[in-house]
Amino acid sequence: MIQCWRLDDRRQTLVLGSHREHLAEVIYWGPRLPDDEDLNTLFTVHAIDVTGGMLDLNPELSVSPEATRTFPGQPGLIVRARDGTQLLTKFCLVRADEERGKLSLVYNDENNGLTYTARFAINTRTHVIEAQALLEADQPVHLHWMSAPVVPAPQLSDEMIDFAGRWCGEFQLNRTAWSPGMRFRENRTGRTGHEHFPGLMIPCRGATNTQGQAYAFHYGWSGGHKMIAEELPDGRRQIQFGHAERMEVAPQTQFQTAPLYITFSDDGLNGCAVAFQRHLRDEIVLMPNAERERPVHFNCWEAVYFDHNLPTLKEIASRAAELGAERFVLDDGWFGRRDDDTRALSDWEVDPRKYPDGLNPLIDHVHSLGMTFGIWFEPEMINPDSDIHRAHPDWALGGEDQILGRNQKALNMALPEVRDFLFDRISSVLRDHAIEYIKWDHNRVLPMPDAAQTRGSYALLDRLRAEFPQVEIESCASGGGRIDFGILRRTQRIWLSDSNDALERLRMQHNAALFLPAAVTGSHVGPRKCHTSGRILDMQFRAWVAAQRHMGIEMDPRELTEDEASVLESVIGWWKENRRWMMDADILRLESPDPAVVAEQQLAADHARFVVFAGKATTSSQIAPRPLRLTRLDPEARYRITLVNRDSAVGLSRGTQTLKTEPVDLSGTYLMNHGLTLPWSFPESMWVIEGLRR
Repeated sequence: MIQCWRLDDRRQTLVLGSHREHLAEVIYWGPRLPDDEDLNTLFTVHAIDVTGGMLDLNPELSVSPEATRTFPGQPGLIVRARDGTQLLTKFCLVRADEERGKLSLVYNDENNGLTYTARFAINTRTHVIEAQALLEADQPVHLHWMSAPVVPAPQLSDEMIDFAGRWCGEFQLNRTAWSPGMRFRENRTGRTGHEHFPGLMIPCRGATNTQGQAYAFHYGWSGGHKMIAEELPDGRRQIQFGHAERMEVAPQTQFQTAPLYITFSDDGLNGCAVAFQRHLRDEIVLMPNAERERPVHFNCWEAVYFDHNLPTLKEIASRAAELGAERFVLDDGWFGRRDDDTRALSDWEVDPRKYPDGLNPLIDHVHSLGMTFGIWFEPEMINPDSDIHRAHPDWALGGEDQILGRNQKALNMALPEVRDFLFDRISSVLRDHAIEYIKWDHNRVLPMPDAAQTRGSYALLDRLRAEFPQVEIESCASGGGRIDFGILRRTQRIWLSDSNDALERLRMQHNAALFLPAAVTGSHVGPRKCHTSGRILDMQFRAWVAAQRHMGIEMDPRELTEDEASVLESVIGWWKENRRWMMDADILRLESPDPAVVAEQQLAADHARFVVFAGKATTSSQIAPRPLRLTRLDPEARYRITLVNRDSAVGLSRGTQTLKTEPVDLSGTYLMNHGLTLPWSFPESMWVIEGLRR
């Protein structure tokens, strides 16, 4: 008997089918099918042929492919009994639970005492499907590997795009050609990682940022993941995502994957990006006050580092407020005897040497300037040179002879006593002070992968969020080392990278927008000389790159010349005027005909306005700029186009282009098919173009 189920939104349909009560297969995922499509017929025509050199039947590429069905590729589940014997599963359907937009398929393996559940939920507004797998056992078992529900990859695709990176160089795109065999990526560092962001995009042939079909995946887990993109000998392709292998160190009776977020687009990579941006911003992140505008952020790290001095900090705060800052964050160095990064982590008590009257004199000063106050913690870490480590060396995760990272170890977050200690110390600081924001750092990889560590960190965050619901939390892990939808269920902002180099940020932000909206992505104007690259960049460029996301400042504002301060104040003022609609806008990557130009278009939710940021990263190969095509506009509408920063045109831009002197009205058809021809510019500069529908 054939059984089929479907999930739909306006642009896509996901169809699952099975027979003989076997595990279901995804038999269709793509553009929305007609409501009267015969799903049983789809199941019968979905089967591929059999020829010489093959089995007599094709093993199912199911939501959890089974070795017992002679599946020739990576199985979806590898589990062993307590004595180490591998349990070869053979699941049979028990029931299917359906409600609007949701499907739960429950299977039983009586011989091994296992129950497997695959859950699917489609969000008809954001076009994101959440898929999750659950395994339950009658007796404790060892889990080696479990994938979230497996889906096939498209056949009309020549390549896949996944993500790599490093400290200060996050979100680098890798394009890998499909070929027989497996693309295998695994992150065993115990955190999401700069090196292995858990995302994958599969463009169909001819797809670009702005057109064509594409499929996208994100695994929402903060503890390290495994990704498999496999082409089987018969040509079928499968995508698997799950926790890194052997992350569950103890036998248990229940295991669950994180949600796998998937989406289909017939509008290029931008369609996938907008789905993820909206889903994260509107369905996952919970802001303490959703009506409050995102404040201009000031972080003191690159101003003072560990040299905390109350008069200096007050002076810096006053200057930051004059520039337009609305939140002041006190970074590392306020606690214990924290004079450098070798000591005092976990001694979360105010340092009386630096703050003899406590933090309140600084907090009161910050509040008197109209700014809110935030503070830095790194709760999951501990220095060997700390009072807490001397008292509780057994709280540290890993062996005594482990290699340190930034002179620190990780605390064992699976221990309830560790979480209780951290909750008490952090709660005490929050209760005794008017603090509205936490920068939550995580500056080393773990000495061993363990899913319990991540669950413990989640539990602490959840407990603190429940106790202090009005406190906003930023996820920082040496910059972008812990960015995923799992941590963002518990936080409201991410620190994309420790690099404030605007040139590096331009590309990182462009690529990160495939998953992340502006509202959660912190971007700061750094010092004149970047401390991670040594590069010196013009204030115009630094400020406009920061204005692409949740804008902030991270420098000693006393270094600014009068000219630099004027530019920064002006850009901050522009950002404040536009932030309400920009923080809800869709970020669309544009196809630039000039590889030197990295361009994006932020389109308002009501499509009534947009802003284009066109950053020139390097010298162009041709003399004059090529037209830049826009996207997703109304072809029949007219738009008032204004070059916001036309006053920054340099002397070598000698032409008489209208945009350099006045706004122009242009049709959506012209803007999307011919494009805007911008003035000439030096490398390391940005043009900012506003569009207002007439």
